[in-house]
Amino acid sequence: MKQILIMVVDDDPSIRKFIKANLEARDYRVLVAGDGKEAIQIMEEELPELILLDIMMPEMDGFQVCKAIREWSQVPIVMLSARDSESDKVKCLDAGADDYLTKPFSLKELLSRINAVLRRSQITTAASTPEPRFVNGNLIVDYARQVVTLEQQPVDLTGLEYKILVYLTLNAGRIITPNQLLEKIWGEEYCGDSRLLQVNICRLRRKLKDSTKNPRYIQTKPGIGYLAIPTA
Repeated sequence: MKQILIMVVDDDPSIRKFIKANLEARDYRVLVAGDGKEAIQIMEEELPELILLDIMMPEMDGFQVCKAIREWSQVPIVMLSARDSESDKVKCLDAGADDYLTKPFSLKELLSRINAVLRRSQITTAASTPEPRFVNGNLIVDYARQVVTLEQQPVDLTGLEYKILVYLTLNAGRIITPNQLLEKIWGEEYCGDSRLLQVNICRLRRKLKDSTKNPRYIQTKPGIGYLAIPTA
């Protein structure tokens, strides 16, 4: 069985050593980097399947590294932060991270997040879609090719944004609750984390040029959930 390759990026040698030893004990392959520049260099040479990325690092912080990686790769990224404010969590997601984990964390929590993110990255929603594509005006979601276009131009979505859009459009006209989306896209352990969902929905809407006041594609039902507007 192929070993999963994970890169750990942290300027604290003790944290790198702790994570590396415990992941290797569970049969993961692990690469380590002590700063952002080294991490980007390793990314150019290797293809890790997951990155654990610390925020507070000298020269290039985690936000800068995440944005740089997102310019050419959709590898799953879990940000590690010693701060637990909502603004920091939102900043992680806006930078393109898939998840965040607050220090200090337990080994059990770390492994749970790793498993959840890897599970999400392996979901192939297109394989079970009954229709080849969803069309609403200028928006086309091509499930077979996993391509989204708006006004005949490709829309650059993250893996999470694409999965949210696919799930909503496959259920067009039906209200999907936040917990249904969280469980389907992230996993049942994320149920209740409405902020995580709100940030990704907001980012998705922005990329689709969709207005919350006069939505064309995704409508919010306050206190209930979200609905992909079906074609007329």
